[in-house]
Amino acid sequence: MNYTQHAIDCFSNDRYAVATTGIKIEEADVNYARCSLEIDERHYNTNGFVMGGAIFTLADYAFGVAVNNENPQTVSLSCTINFIRPTKGPVLYAEAKSIKCGRSISFFEITVTDGAENIIASVLANGFRQQ
Repeated sequence: MNYTQHAIDCFSNDRYAVATTGIKIEEADVNYARCSLEIDERHYNTNGFVMGGAIFTLADYAFGVAVNNENPQTVSLSCTINFIRPTKGPVLYAEAKSIKCGRSISFFEITVTDGAENIIASVLANGFRQQ
């Protein structure tokens, strides 16, 4: 199965992440996703850096793609984000990897980087599997 295309098809209806924000799925597999966000004027805060909410949305979307690709439907329980450094883009990437997936609870680490592979943010997320 082509998990990347499957994820693109399944998550294309996420209007906020896809249509409003502009996030794209670059690669997906079971318990893994890599997404990108091409930064434009709508993503900047008043200080001229990418807004934290845009960075978090990218990370949360990558988590959702990774945790729901070929798994029972999973919803977020909690997420903790640490902003490491400010960025102006021009492209950000979020890579979500499984730490552990149990019967009910899953744990993921999401790393947000820029095009020069600088770490912009680190996220720990866990989800509840609705079986």
